[in-house]
Amino acid sequence: MAELEEAFGARVRLIKGSGGVFDVIADGRRVFSKHEKGRFPEPGEVASLLGGATP
Repeated sequence: MAELEEAFGARVRLIKGSGGVFDVIADGRRVFSKHEKGRFPEPGEVASLLGGATP
């Protein structure tokens, strides 16, 4: 979360889910889905998908 706050100066919040769901949604658009990829994102991957600088 801190990575995205630093890269974009954005407010980031974690919404607790269940069943192993891990989705990243920005402005109503899903940019990463653990279910679709079969894995968690790599460091910097979400920021890259959002068009930001990676640390």
